[in-house]
Amino acid sequence: MQANVMGRFFEEFVEGEQIEHCFSKTIFESDNNLFSLITMNAHPVHTNADYASKQQHGQVLVVGTLVLSLVVGLTVTDISGKAVANLDYEKVEHLAPVFVGDTLYARSTVLSCRESKKKNDRGIIYIETVGYNQNGVEVIRLRRHVLVKKSNFVEEK
Repeated sequence: MQANVMGRFFEEFVEGEQIEHCFSKTIFESDNNLFSLITMNAHPVHTNADYASKQQHGQVLVVGTLVLSLVVGLTVTDISGKAVANLDYEKVEHLAPVFVGDTLYARSTVLSCRESKKKNDRGIIYIETVGYNQNGVEVIRLRRHVLVKKSNFVEEK
């Protein structure tokens, strides 16, 4: 059996490359409820079916930051598995509502790659990720810079 490879080294990223991430996640009511509770998001549109039924979308909405977290999580094995750090998240756009029962998928585009100016054993990749639902509707788009180890990186103990 071959071991699962977690992430890529800096040299393995190619500008312009599109990556269709293999993982997906169906959002269950329990996911949304637990996330609302642990993040102290008490807005009833996320946890109260009666209230939500009388609002614009007529049903409970999944918390936007849960959608962000899940979509970033779907990219880990391909993007940040060998990361030193995620440096920033920028231009997060919520494009369409997400509901309980939706399944999220993600694809990323490598926008740029550059050497680190401070340490020569790593580089910075600039990624745009789009999350979409089971119907192919794009629900979120974000960009981030990820500091990634080079293949010659030696862990210090």
